[in-house]
Amino acid sequence: MNLKRSSALLGVLAAAGALTLSACGSDNNTSSNGAAKIDVACGGKSSLKSSGSTAQKNAMDLFVAAYQTNCSGAKLDYTGSGSGAGVNEFIGNQTDFAGSDSPLDAKKGETDKAAARCGSPAWNLPMVFGPIAVAYNIDGITDLVLDPPTIAKIFSGEITMWNDTAIKALNTNKADKLPNEKIGVIYRSDESGTTDNFQKYLTAAGGYTKGAGKTFNGGVGEGVKGSDGMAAAVQGTKNTITYVEWSFAQAQKLSSVHVLTTATSNDPKPVELTAESAGKAVDAAKVAGEGNDMVLDNSSIYKPTAGGAYPIMLATYEIVCSKYSDADTAKAVKAFLTSAVGNGQSGLAAAGYVPLPDAFKTKLTTAINAIQ
Repeated sequence: MNLKRSSALLGVLAAAGALTLSACGSDNNTSSNGAAKIDVACGGKSSLKSSGSTAQKNAMDLFVAAYQTNCSGAKLDYTGSGSGAGVNEFIGNQTDFAGSDSPLDAKKGETDKAAARCGSPAWNLPMVFGPIAVAYNIDGITDLVLDPPTIAKIFSGEITMWNDTAIKALNTNKADKLPNEKIGVIYRSDESGTTDNFQKYLTAAGGYTKGAGKTFNGGVGEGVKGSDGMAAAVQGTKNTITYVEWSFAQAQKLSSVHVLTTATSNDPKPVELTAESAGKAVDAAKVAGEGNDMVLDNSSIYKPTAGGAYPIMLATYEIVCSKYSDADTAKAVKAFLTSAVGNGQSGLAAAGYVPLPDAFKTKLTTAINAIQ
């Protein structure tokens, strides 16, 4: 496997470092995603700056378009630098809010550092829900079934061949099609909340012993920077597998694993990743944080108790100050976030995300309104 020779990958990596989204004023009554204008308390700072998660990049396109429609002359520059960089830049007061695939980590001091930067507690607001696809490239197979322990063993190097007996046992109707080829694991080389969430899932559901965190700990495979890069690498390289946000897997037309959720007693059938199965997981998600700090209880997603719920789900947070030192910044941030949960939801499903359930919209709107 030689990823460096993949022209598709090289093209992606050349652009991955500078993902910038901007919203400029417009007199149109609909956004570029076709969403009608809604009433928003616009005003405040005319130009916002944010950075972080590449997983939410495509959703941010829609949010920015909605913000542009609602607030003439408003601007937001969002740089998809990765969750780790986004949190660091927010803590360093370089941005107005951060995008992250994981909430602030108190053990790493992020919670205290963010509070010091804000002069008030920082809140984690889960604004974007997107499934993490276990995407692969095997000739002739588009419906591969894997269970959590087998996925964990692949990403920790314990299972190395596509025709391993464990994989064949889960795919008896296509066992003879599984190639006698080495599994090429592709992992995220830069710090990423997607990696953190995926490893947490493997630990909770698959017995993965390598630990979680924003750095991949599996000790196998080849690292690639950014979600775009990972998806392009698998698309361009046979017999590879990766974990990547569904929107990027869709963009590269990759096949995704059907996950056998054995913990789901009501329906032990393999769950195909669809908008419906992802929506069931979001509906079951529970909030573990207190008040307006809406940190999620991931175990409610990773080990679903309802049939047909896809268990590998990523919640992308916007990390904001509960009280900004500058009232103009607070007003603009609130206007953007209000747009995001409002007409910004239009088109999310087509982009590979799960639109916010009504219950979450209500909770998020309460938190957004409370920002000072």
